[in-house]
Amino acid sequence: MSQKKSNSYTAEFKEAAVKLAVESDQSVAQTARELGVNVNTLHTWISKFHDKQASDSSGVVDDKHLYEELKQLRRENARLKEERALLKKGGCLLRQRIELRYGFIEAHQGAFSIALMCRVFEVSRSGYYEWRTRPPSQRVQQDQALKASIRKHHEKSRATYGARRIQKKLAEDGNTISRRRVGRLMDEEGLECKMRRKFKATTNSKHDKPVAPNLLGRNFTVSEPDQAYVGDITYIPTREGWLYLAVFIDLCSRAVVGWSMNSRMPAALVNDALTMAMFKRRPEAGLLVHSDRGSQYASDSFQGLLKQHQFRCSMSRKGNCWDNAPSESFFHTLKTELVYHEDFKTREEAKQAIFEYIEVFYNRERLHSRNDYMSPADYESKLRAAA
Repeated sequence: MSQKKSNSYTAEFKEAAVKLAVESDQSVAQTARELGVNVNTLHTWISKFHDKQASDSSGVVDDKHLYEELKQLRRENARLKEERALLKKGGCLLRQRIELRYGFIEAHQGAFSIALMCRVFEVSRSGYYEWRTRPPSQRVQQDQALKASIRKHHEKSRATYGARRIQKKLAEDGNTISRRRVGRLMDEEGLECKMRRKFKATTNSKHDKPVAPNLLGRNFTVSEPDQAYVGDITYIPTREGWLYLAVFIDLCSRAVVGWSMNSRMPAALVNDALTMAMFKRRPEAGLLVHSDRGSQYASDSFQGLLKQHQFRCSMSRKGNCWDNAPSESFFHTLKTELVYHEDFKTREEAKQAIFEYIEVFYNRERLHSRNDYMSPADYESKLRAAA
């Protein structure tokens, strides 16, 4: 499949991609693969970003040195957070039998000293070393191997997968076991799935603009990509104030095909999100674009954009959130798996985290039950291969 041209990406996407590549510990090539961007294109964006920084900081104190220090501090902060999370996760072992504590110590001796873990988990070092010399049973060996796989998939899912999705990932690895056993092993490892919370809508439907009929009619099952998009807006709390996020989702694969973020909610917010979707996907005339009756979607500029590209407009019935259930579901997932577990100091910090969640994790890695537990990207690849 050919790579997209650089001009297929919005400036907002490019800026976020550069920040992810520069600030992460992985290589630029790995970041490019995760975002589905040509590695040379990403290097070009980074070069232009550095040139702009050099131009903007002419005559100022060594910004490069300060930037490197900031990167180092962020890495150190991430390491400390991982250590605290690991100790917190292992604390539940104090309520488990000694063999499980020994197993945890064995699995994490590369990260923490054995003396420290024995003291924390209230076991003797001599007892631990004696346990190591005893040959474990075949069942115990299998459980230990499965636990390692379960931890890997749980961590890769950002602690969002429960027993059902973990079971699917294990089956992909060739380990077919019951969901009950997966749940037991997750309990023994202290692994939990992030819980969901409710959120409220943000759009304002009290306006005098014309509204479109509900052409979608809750027909959320679409067989091909780029036939129907659903859009919505939500808010993200930061210490600087609200950050508003607009998205458009392809009903076929549930991929987020367009997004935009702003400190306010003008019509341009949804216009930019749809423009990104058009740049990335090139949908043909006749595309059905569904939303609620918010003033942004009823605005002259958004309606003009739809007419310009010959897209069909559909709107939910008044006060009926179920008419736009897929976008509501995505916002539940985003807030459950990311937003509710963060304390964003700035809007820019929130923007970068949401960009990475959508483009790296949600679209390309996260298993979606609607897609027979495949990521949106893998599901669309399967459809293209079968065509």
